[in-house]
Amino acid sequence: MPLPAAFRALAHADYRRFFAAQIVAQIGSWMQSVAQSWLVLQLTPSPFKLGLIGTLQFGPILLLSIAAGALADRVPKRRLLVTTQSVQCGYSLALAALVASGHAQYWHVAVLACASGIVGALDGPARQSFIADLVGARDVGSAVALNSASFNAARIVGPALGGLIIARWGVVPAFLANGLGLLISIVALARMSTAGAPRGQRGDSVLAEIAEGLDYIRRSREILLALGLLTAVSFCVFNFSVYVPLIVRTVLHIGAEGFGFLMAALGVGAVAGALAVSVLGKPPRGLLVAAAGLACAGLFSLSFARHFWMAAPILTWTGFFGIILVAGANTTLQLAAPDELRGRVMSVYTLVWGGAFPIGAFMVGAIAERWGVGRALLIQGLGGMVAVGALFAWSRAGLSRRR
Repeated sequence: MPLPAAFRALAHADYRRFFAAQIVAQIGSWMQSVAQSWLVLQLTPSPFKLGLIGTLQFGPILLLSIAAGALADRVPKRRLLVTTQSVQCGYSLALAALVASGHAQYWHVAVLACASGIVGALDGPARQSFIADLVGARDVGSAVALNSASFNAARIVGPALGGLIIARWGVVPAFLANGLGLLISIVALARMSTAGAPRGQRGDSVLAEIAEGLDYIRRSREILLALGLLTAVSFCVFNFSVYVPLIVRTVLHIGAEGFGFLMAALGVGAVAGALAVSVLGKPPRGLLVAAAGLACAGLFSLSFARHFWMAAPILTWTGFFGIILVAGANTTLQLAAPDELRGRVMSVYTLVWGGAFPIGAFMVGAIAERWGVGRALLIQGLGGMVAVGALFAWSRAGLSRRR
């Protein structure tokens, strides 16, 4: 019996292995994200220093993603992913050892976060472009939506488990769980038959290949709009690992369990958004614009939340529309990119999706340090809505010129 269109990617055996392994690894990653933020707040009360950790962890994406995309188009992607995940596993175990030994200091977390960011910059383009190798062009939309759903299902389970584990046993088991999840993912990758071998290699220099990919993006208004909306939402909205713990500690005054459940509320909305995209397939341009605007409006509304039961539904709303935009932009780029350029096109997606975060995290931390968390959220949400409005006007002007 054929699978429904939304789940068609699961008909591919290697994608099923990839999908199952990533759920386990992503749950561990979210547990580590919660634990790392909580550890930083134990080591220092400064919102600025918490935001700086996000900047250090995601900053390398700004510098390395484009070159990493060219690398993903040059080498077997599966081998590259095994290497990057092995290093990330070592990072988790190192954090666990530092905390367990009682020697963890803020600068340790900062250095390891930066090292993790460098490896993550290499991992992202390869992972995104490997999806098409696993399922083929026909089922890319299904695979992208399922990946978003698994990522955000992990966003529900990981933070909730992380908060409960931290409250009972501390942060070390959360770091160890992430290391175990990465080991499972490494074994699954090693068992796959799909290598993700490069296509259309012409022996050009890395700089020439980067220029070719950027030129292709520059000539596609569809890709430019998707990337512009993703930039606005990534910069303004997706700084959850910074502003949710700040809200918990400085506004709502609840503990680790409340932090975990607020992150889980965000994940519930995000999973629902990813499933909506899996049913819709490639979202139309108007839906991408609307989803981006509504996600920014959710963040704006969060600036007025003073109670857990007000913050939770707003985070669910924000997660729902934010992931509709993120998954929709991913599908748009995957389908618009030719096979031989997909690594480079998806490297720009990785740059925007992860690279905007360190700047936004730094701004949230700095504004919250100076004027408070509520004002930081208000400024970020309002700025995002203005940016989405400008992109919508640019898109409409382009359509008018074509007519």
